[in-house]
Amino acid sequence: MMIKTIEQNFEVAYRYRLFFTEGVFQTDNSLFESLIKEYKDEPVKLLFVVDNGVVEAHPNLLKEIDTYCKQFSQNLVHTHSLVVQGGEACKNGEKYVNQILDGINDYAICRHSFVVVIGGGAVIDMAGYAAAIAHRGVKLIRIPTTVLSQNDSAVGVKNSINFFGKKNFVGTFAPPFAIINDSLFLKTLEQRDWISGVAEALKVALIKDVDFFKYIEDNGLALSERNMEVMQYTIYKCAEMHMQHIAKGGDPFESGSSRPLDFGHWSAHKLEQMTNYELRHGEAVAKGIVLDVAYSYLTGLISESDFNRVVSVFQSIGFDLRFPISTEDEIDRLLKGIQEFREHLGGKLTITLISALGEKHDVHEIDEALMKKALNLVNEISESKAV
Repeated sequence: MMIKTIEQNFEVAYRYRLFFTEGVFQTDNSLFESLIKEYKDEPVKLLFVVDNGVVEAHPNLLKEIDTYCKQFSQNLVHTHSLVVQGGEACKNGEKYVNQILDGINDYAICRHSFVVVIGGGAVIDMAGYAAAIAHRGVKLIRIPTTVLSQNDSAVGVKNSINFFGKKNFVGTFAPPFAIINDSLFLKTLEQRDWISGVAEALKVALIKDVDFFKYIEDNGLALSERNMEVMQYTIYKCAEMHMQHIAKGGDPFESGSSRPLDFGHWSAHKLEQMTNYELRHGEAVAKGIVLDVAYSYLTGLISESDFNRVVSVFQSIGFDLRFPISTEDEIDRLLKGIQEFREHLGGKLTITLISALGEKHDVHEIDEALMKKALNLVNEISESKAV
């Protein structure tokens, strides 16, 4: 008897939405309650995971969550608010993932319940990973509290922790149920966190939209001076372009080797590791983008004037573009990030550069000697503060 191969194809539709509000847990704001009620018009269990930095900046937040859930108790069952370490430290290993898994188990959070994570991009990455592996996936609502998480990391479909000393080595693709951007959280950010996320906006602008680049270029000083209207537009436009890329790029779960949204990230990830994550992700990305733009200039892909414009806009916002490395050994360690990036991608090396402002250009080889020249150029410009 001949046994034939059985083959079946299927598609799964995903839907997730990004909401904008202010004061999400103020009792006169019905957005969060309406979102849960839309899912199921009956009591739904909620486990909150909150970044400790957010709790310090907003000391009434935990009480506000509790009060809000009590007001809407017909739909919201507040089981517990778990406060976890914020920043990249929460992703270094399984400690905080296990705390969340314990909470999911202890409070019987099932696949019809929600984990609600409130914090910066690192906490959202880590908590999203925990939610994705519990019960093969419990529902997740992300409430990002930094510019970078509101315009980039929280609006994607990835979750991760660091392992083997490598950024995002362990992770999942799992779209959230929803994302809620609350502008109230931005008002208490340190200046470096305020500007850090603009690097990701410049990233998408440089590879996709020259008009958006010009907007940021024209409003660099306003961004540095914490103009909320300009920042809100920058966040909105960046998040919109990010989500459109996921939906329309044809590779939402990154099975291919081209990842334009990782522009500038091969060196950024390595630099974060080399500085023991003292650099914010956005700060490292800013350096990484300018390094790859310098390399694009040295290879003849872009003009010197376009290179200078890129440097100028980063500096006008307040970024320090200097790489905090100087020895040959440190430079060689940084360049190992190219190989690690290839391993992370899988298969063929693909590094995104630009061939013009707003136009990406993928390459599959990097001239390391020329990349060292690009690094020296970035450091020289940073030290002179003149372009």
